[in-house]
Formats: sequence, C-alpha cells, structure tokens
Amino acid sequence: MNDKTIIETIDLTKVYGMGDASVAALDGVSIEVKAGEFLAIMGPSGSGKSTLMHILGCLSRPTSGQYILDGQDISNLSKKELALIRNQKLGFIFQAYNLLPRTTALRNVMMPLLYDHNHHISDEVGEQKALNMLELVGLADRTHHQPQELSGGQQQRVAIARALINDPVLIIADEPTGNLDSHSGHEILDLLRSLHQKGVTIVMVTHDPITAEYTQRVIHLADGKVDSIKHNGHKL
Repeated sequence: MNDKTIIETIDLTKVYGMGDASVAALDGVSIEVKAGEFLAIMGPSGSGKSTLMHILGCLSRPTSGQYILDGQDISNLSKKELALIRNQKLGFIFQAYNLLPRTTALRNVMMPLLYDHNHHISDEVGEQKALNMLELVGLADRTHHQPQELSGGQQQRVAIARALINDPVLIIADEPTGNLDSHSGHEILDLLRSLHQKGVTIVMVTHDPITAEYTQRVIHLADGKVDSIKHNGHKL
C-alpha cells in the first residue's frame, strides 16, 4: 500500500424521497481508501452499505458531499460522464457473476474492452490481454468454456479476470462469495488477497464477518453513518 489516495468521501449524504417521506440512506460519510488497500464495508440491512457501494461504483450520485476518485471530484458528473469513469477506472465483481451465456470465458473477459471506445486496440491484442487475465486467475485451461460448463467458483474467476482487464484503479466486489459454497468461497477470497498483494485496490461489500477477516480494514456502517473502523492487522 502506498500514500496515494484512491477514494476520498467528504460528508456524503444520499436522501431518498422528499419532505416528511425523506429517508437519509447515507448521513455524512467520510472515508479514505489508499492505493493497494483491501477494505471491507459491512453493516446490517438498511445501514447504507449498498447505497455507498453504488456511489463509490459511479452507479449513483450523492445528494450532497464530495466523492473524489483517483484525484478527481466526480460528485456532480452526468450519467454519461460517470459511465465513462466506470469503464476506465473501475472493475466490478458481483455476487451473481453476470457473465454472458453462450459466450466463452475469453469473450466474457474481453467485454469491457469492446465497450471502451476511447482505447481502440486490435482483437489480437485484446485476446492476448484476456488470456493473460485468465491465466492470472488460474483458468488458462478454460478459455473456450461457456459459463454453463464452469463451476460457480470458476465463473467468479472469469468475472474477476473481466474486472481486471482494463487495469482499473479500483475493484469493487459486492458479496463476491455470496453464491458459492464455503470451499469455493475461500478460494475466491484467497485469489482476491493475492491480487491485493500484487497492488490491486479492492473495496468489498459483505455481510459475513469471516469474509471480512481477509481484508486489512473493516468499515462498519449503521443508520447511514460510519459506526466503527476495525484494523485486521494484515500487511503487504
């Protein structure tokens, strides 16, 4: 981990509804995440963790406050501008994998490259990069398999390779082991930890304390506020 700040939020609020019917899903959340950090966000249902994840992932804008990502204040960007930031700077890992059916692992991993209209690379270069990512996650021998031919753990590895393909400054993992048995789940967490040890910055939303133990730091939310911060003691 180095001293560069990847995420800084300053008094983030997110209010849904209006007047007497308004609800503050986030109420003044200020956090920092350094480059190369592995962080977990936890909290009970209604704590605001999903809302915070959506803002950090540029899927939603705060009602007030600032969100600075990789040195750029993106709090008030348009939906189109946020979509560009998502594609250029972020990688996502979802509980449900979100792979395209009847599409090979290789093509699934390449999908973000196809949507990145600002960086035109040849299919040959893109394929080689996708192959490198699949090798990184231990799936070099599953390149031409479709999702239905892969186990849940293997599908999640494909999703992780896809998240890494654009060299993002931040990986956001939303309950990445939620659909997996305990053995496959631990394998995915070991993989995330190994990526973190290579310098990848990861923010993981989870409800599971055992999963959170794999990270360096755990931010607990309650009622839209930072309730506590726990350091797990893991170092690079």
